[in-house]
Amino acid sequence: MKLNGLVSLYTVKQYKVHSNGTNTSIIDNELNREFDNNDLNKVIVSDLTYVNVLGTWHYICVLVDSFNREIVGYSVGPKKDANLVKSAFLSSTIPLINVRLFHTDRGKEFNNKLIDDVLKTFEITRSLSKPGCPYDNAVAEATFKTIKTEFCNKMFYGFEELKLELFQYVNWYNKFRLHSSLGYKSPIEFREQSVYSNFV
Repeated sequence: MKLNGLVSLYTVKQYKVHSNGTNTSIIDNELNREFDNNDLNKVIVSDLTYVNVLGTWHYICVLVDSFNREIVGYSVGPKKDANLVKSAFLSSTIPLINVRLFHTDRGKEFNNKLIDDVLKTFEITRSLSKPGCPYDNAVAEATFKTIKTEFCNKMFYGFEELKLELFQYVNWYNKFRLHSSLGYKSPIEFREQSVYSNFV
């Protein structure tokens, strides 16, 4: 980075997130920090973050495949609720029938019949982090650390601008952004090489 005159961006928290409550469902941490998943599309993790739109807060939800850190679904809206999560599932670029496990933290927005119905329909097992333990959802946390640094560090001047730029960012993130955890490959490059190697 020194050689190329590059300087890291650091996330500066501008907004204190106020919790709407905790998901107290009696659901175990089925993922159990097994983040190095060897099966494409089998384990999906998720979280939400905020972004400034003309001085008001909007929220982004992403679904991340733990296999290759690819964003396989996302949504954006003015409310941090279950509808936002459901919309992310509806935007999924992968067959949900292939997903076996859905892991999140205990945010209240993930505790809703809308989401339960989606998971039941596709026979997806639920997994929740232990209360107050962000390390249990480390893949999602790392993804949002990146998104906050590279995408959410500015104010957007309208909802349509936000949607368009988020679409472009997700496309860039999946196709071109290199990840050290993937051997400095992009999520799609890692996926394609993995699929190819299974046929060789």
